[in-house]
Amino acid sequence: MKPGTIDPTASPSGAASPAARHRLEGCLTAIVTPFRDGKVDFDKLAQLVDWQIDQGIDGIVAVGTTGESATLDVEEHVAVIAAVVKAAKGRVPVVAGAGGNATTEALELTKASEQAGADALLHVTPYYNRPSQEGLFRHFEAIAKSTKLPIILYNVPTRTACDLSTDVVVRLADFPNVVGIKDATGNLVRGSDLVARVGDRMAVLSGDDGTAFPLYAVGGRGVISVVSNVAPRAMSDMWDAAAAGDWERARKRHHELRVLSAMLFNEPSPAPTKAALALMNRCSTELRLPLVPASAGLTDQLRAELKTLGLL
Repeated sequence: MKPGTIDPTASPSGAASPAARHRLEGCLTAIVTPFRDGKVDFDKLAQLVDWQIDQGIDGIVAVGTTGESATLDVEEHVAVIAAVVKAAKGRVPVVAGAGGNATTEALELTKASEQAGADALLHVTPYYNRPSQEGLFRHFEAIAKSTKLPIILYNVPTRTACDLSTDVVVRLADFPNVVGIKDATGNLVRGSDLVARVGDRMAVLSGDDGTAFPLYAVGGRGVISVVSNVAPRAMSDMWDAAAAGDWERARKRHHELRVLSAMLFNEPSPAPTKAALALMNRCSTELRLPLVPASAGLTDQLRAELKTLGLL
């Protein structure tokens, strides 16, 4: 079975079977949400999904941080998930960003994501209100018990002011539908510890493109990538090479993409990513306030780097 696909041997209840627990892996794109004149550009979104799949990506994450979830209303949020599901046509799994900083909101988005046809869920730690570790456990416990869909936990302390401890991840790994964690701490010691402690029970995925290759080297099972919005074939190839044990090729891809990866975070994301995609004629640079388009200087740098990579 191709990495990134949902195992058809999952139990009738919908919970992931032991054989399915590492199937949601590989290079998954945290896809942007294109806008035109202030509204979601569903035509461009469908085109982006097609292109991503044609380029070999293993899955699509809809309405994550890169998809500007914070500036979409609930109706738009669910509509984007449904549109990505429709465009994907079952070729790769669609993971719906369904997190919220109130457990009730996260539960509502979970139900809506199920109804929209998502294959799995991405649940970020509750932001701003800074719950205790026990509060975090109970939050994710409530979500896990509410759904039959596979769940990927998402830990990104720099954005949420909330850090999910490895001890709590170990506890959450007991739930059969908690199948992975997106580790966006940028801390490879933390990542290595996660792999050592829960890697036999869930997929540890990099949430920072720059740490993808090193995390693969210690047993990480993939990446939820921003860079793959722009360079999907190269990011996918890095994972495929690592999964095949071709570390020389994987290392080469890592270094090829190093400069682009840094550029895409030189200004608030996803502004640089949309600037790069606009240069490639794949969507507009439009974002919603308080985000603004990438600066002219960074856009010029992106143009030069895309030419170097053969993407322009």
